[in-house]
Amino acid sequence: MTRQTLGLAVLLLAGGLLLPARAQRTDAPARPMVTDAQFAMQASMIDLAEINLGRLAARQAGSADVKQFGQRMVDDHSKASREMLAVASKKGLTAARTMDAMHQALATRLLGLRGAEFDREYMMHMVEGHRMAVALYEAESQNGKDPDVKAFAAKTLPIVREHLKMAQDINGKLKGGGSTDRK
Repeated sequence: MTRQTLGLAVLLLAGGLLLPARAQRTDAPARPMVTDAQFAMQASMIDLAEINLGRLAARQAGSADVKQFGQRMVDDHSKASREMLAVASKKGLTAARTMDAMHQALATRLLGLRGAEFDREYMMHMVEGHRMAVALYEAESQNGKDPDVKAFAAKTLPIVREHLKMAQDINGKLKGGGSTDRK
């Protein structure tokens, strides 16, 4: 686990996002337990990070695949952000106004990278981040209390899963193989 991944895990643990839910089966993966308000804050923070980091990728990546992925993150997360903000506003939930410190530090580090070095670093974080995002959206879509927030999570989850698969595929190509980074 990289220092940045460890930092993200610590941040999510501190925010209560990786606390295991009661699993129906003992072999079922742990799901984060979050309130609707925590989900709104985390989902909006993820969107801001994906938009900002995606813009960097579209500009600084060496690989056409990474550039296209970055632009896709900007497009999809801008749309999700608008939808999340509408739901949050309707429900009186607070949305993030800025990226969290960890993503801000990642953006600063990525600003100094170009080409293949940027591609590897960015895609590694996209895989890790989207794994966590899938868990967050799954938890809300299954356990959310507010029907509108829960519906937003359920509607957006397939897109987040698609992003994870795309990130894994591109990351696998950058490592010289196929999509071997799946879990």
